[in-house]
Amino acid sequence: MSIFCEPVGLSHYLVVSAILFVCGVLCMTTKRNVLGVLMGIELVLNGANLNFMAFGSPAICGTSTLGLDGQLIALFVIVLAAAEAAVALAIALNYYHTHATVDVDRGNELKG
Repeated sequence: MSIFCEPVGLSHYLVVSAILFVCGVLCMTTKRNVLGVLMGIELVLNGANLNFMAFGSPAICGTSTLGLDGQLIALFVIVLAAAEAAVALAIALNYYHTHATVDVDRGNELKG
């Protein structure tokens, strides 16, 4: 029997989630642009959301699941990510208006 005929299980979701998380961390550490760092943060949060959804799904985990807790936590993380993106973009636009760049390394002038 081929490996491609097996159903998708919890381990598959965890592997995809780990790949998303690692890609997000790499994006946050290597990008010098504020928008690239924000995209990396979104990838990390989406990896965490995939974990919450996988552990909360009765079709994937079998009988012992989190119930709706996984979906509710994922919804809360999505709302939190939207608020974080709005505030971070407002700060980035204000910094760009003042300094004509969004380079992360030049952000030390924001110290108060």
